[in-house]
Amino acid sequence: MLIAAAVCPHPPLLIPELAGVAAPELDALRASCLRAVGSVAGSGELVVVGGAERTREYPGTASGTFAPYGLDLRVGDGEPVLPLSLTVGRWLLNGREPSAFQAVAFDAPVEECLELGERLAGKDVALLVMGDGSACRDEKAPGHLDERAEPYDREVARALGEADAAALGLLDPGLSDELMAAGRAAWQVLAGAARGRRFSAELLADEAPYGVGYFAAVWR
Repeated sequence: MLIAAAVCPHPPLLIPELAGVAAPELDALRASCLRAVGSVAGSGELVVVGGAERTREYPGTASGTFAPYGLDLRVGDGEPVLPLSLTVGRWLLNGREPSAFQAVAFDAPVEECLELGERLAGKDVALLVMGDGSACRDEKAPGHLDERAEPYDREVARALGEADAAALGLLDPGLSDELMAAGRAAWQVLAGAARGRRFSAELLADEAPYGVGYFAAVWR
């Protein structure tokens, strides 16, 4: 059974040492993420979920590195194996070790994501779900401006702020891919884990500072 969930984005610039002089621009978002993580970190068994090139599980001891993004910083011990989304999640946990890390393929079909969430919620568990919104919010965004991006992100923010798992489950993979929304699959894992249960929710952040939608939320 899903006990609680926190939702956070995973831009590398969330790490102050990597952002450098631009770090203050994400201070509010960073604080919201840490608040969200703090709300679930003591909820017993915790699984961190995030998008990756392929679906696979990693042990809670797995580590990641920000070296590919220009910062020689490793989180966890041993050979770094975690994808970016889970590496940022591990960084946000600030030394607290989860029960497991679950990567889900960015292009995983909706039903596969929902079923994965249902399996994770087969026992009492809290989720830390890492995912970015569209990357097409303005001309300087990675995907440039797409007029569909803002309505897409608005619906995601609404669903996260209202614990509307059904709405997350209805996100279109094709549109999500066109808008470069890296969080679609991970959010649909959350939707599967929450299916059939009701939660109170709080949307802590809804920003697009670099033309990319970033959200932080808590479901209880």
